[in-house]
Amino acid sequence: MHHQPVLVVLRAEEPLTLAEPLASLAAIGVQHVEIAWSDHPAWAQQLAELRVRHGDLQLGAASITSVAAVRAAAAAGLRYAMAPVFDPPLQRAAEQAGLLLVPGVFSPSEVHAAAAMGCRLVKLFPAASLGPAYWQRLRQPLGPLPFCIAAGGLTVADLDVWLQAGVDAVTLGAAVADGAAMAALAGWLRRWCCNIATAAPSSPRSM
Repeated sequence: MHHQPVLVVLRAEEPLTLAEPLASLAAIGVQHVEIAWSDHPAWAQQLAELRVRHGDLQLGAASITSVAAVRAAAAAGLRYAMAPVFDPPLQRAAEQAGLLLVPGVFSPSEVHAAAAMGCRLVKLFPAASLGPAYWQRLRQPLGPLPFCIAAGGLTVADLDVWLQAGVDAVTLGAAVADGAAMAALAGWLRRWCCNIATAAPSSPRSM
């Protein structure tokens, strides 16, 4: 993720219906994609199939809020998952299942508690409600901070702003996953993904 600090979240009741947008994201050059958890009985099986079909993508799970979701993500063979909340029992369940679960944090107390529990990555959520300067404001009172993935209400236009403000990665949601929006942004996002590893990305506001 250090080489490409952007993730995209896709949502569907049945993961296999996401095959087309996954192929589009892979063609653009996106590497990290999260599939939101659903309680569909074949969720884990379909995620496992998508992992085989799209071996060039680093697939993870999103919206993990229960032990059942943790177990399904682990059963699907996923390497990581994201939670919208910081829930210590859920973190312990993920550790027991061999799954890296990134907790959602909002307040300084949650950031501190997650770091004290040993979480080296956290998800700042919902980031759009806090603003890009929020994370840096925590550095002086809290000291060294964990790797931060900003998520919640962010679009391609926010990528450079948030990364330059000090977060380590940005998660994009439905605004990018929508077919029309993806087609409109594909050119810029493809250039951004290609450039990020070697140079500062161009500004989306110049589109």
